Amino acid sequence: MRADVKEILAANAADVAAATSLVDRLRLDESRIEAIGAALDQMAALPDVVGETIARWARPNGLDISRVRTPIGVIGMIYESRPNVTADAAAICLRSANVLILRPGSEALRSCLAIHQAIACGLDQAGLPPACVQIVPTADRDAVGLLLGGLDGSIDLIIPRGGAALVERVARDARVPTLSHLEGLCHSYVHASADPGMAVRIITNAKMRRVSICGATETLLIDRAIAPSLLPRLAEALVGCELRGDLESQGYTAMQPADESDWTCEYLAPILAVRTVSGVDEAIAHIRRYGSGHTDAIICEDENVAEIFLNRVDSAIVMWNASTQFADGGEFGFGAEIGIATGRLHARGPVGAEQLTTFKYQVRGTGQARP
Repeated sequence: MRADVKEILAANAADVAAATSLVDRLRLDESRIEAIGAALDQMAALPDVVGETIARWARPNGLDISRVRTPIGVIGMIYESRPNVTADAAAICLRSANVLILRPGSEALRSCLAIHQAIACGLDQAGLPPACVQIVPTADRDAVGLLLGGLDGSIDLIIPRGGAALVERVARDARVPTLSHLEGLCHSYVHASADPGMAVRIITNAKMRRVSICGATETLLIDRAIAPSLLPRLAEALVGCELRGDLESQGYTAMQPADESDWTCEYLAPILAVRTVSGVDEAIAHIRRYGSGHTDAIICEDENVAEIFLNRVDSAIVMWNASTQFADGGEFGFGAEIGIATGRLHARGPVGAEQLTTFKYQVRGTGQARP
């Protein structure tokens, strides 16, 4: 990867020049490519997960039973805008002994092809078959349909990573199992017991560090007891961010009025919806009504309130006194991620190598026959 920086940057420059939206997600530079390489290094250093014995026990009849991790098989990855997904997905699938078929979006195709070429060369140098990571080299939409159809039974799992339209199409048309997430409609709730300085620091990072990632906070919920003093400080700190608030929040600092659509919008932009609430119960009720089950956070010093929030908010990731932008496989120590799963089956949260395995039972006997 690092040896091919010039080729990758040249390909990416062509993609960026042709882009009309989500340019920040698409753009690569030397520091971002180095971050991709560092994630690959971290993934390579992780222990193998395939073959791991998850549990083992003996039955009264002498049978020795083990639950052992195995790869899923062939995974199809359909994604938009993010060239780094090419490397992340390849590393995670290799570490979990899965075969990968990549289908990037047209807006990132040149970048993804260049990254894939670097991966293929690396696989060949390592003595591994380059074909274990494949890429669809065309932007033809028919290719997506073929993947969703399962390629005559060749694909075991489809993972989409992109906007709502892509995820909805995959859910509607896939003829094989899927693993996906909905929008990253993330909330940060500032409780009355929050340390004001910590709250300003966390909220500013959660919204503005990178506005276009799925872990960015899109709605700020703030306790009525602290809103009059803290909202003006937050507004001052959130330089370049448009605030859209309910009527009460508008009374504490200047902001645009919010309407019902703002509570369900994943802006992916420097825009933050703001709502004043009466306490943790009202904050949780708002998240349950409008949230997408991705990542939600509370900022507070009251441990009892924090535990209520952590236990009652049913999202894939629930945080206390931390930025929602930590919703990332690399930050969780997974090396990288293939996405954030918000469903309740098989995997939730960052999907790393371990989450791309299934298991089988190995039963060892000494001649037992069932009576």
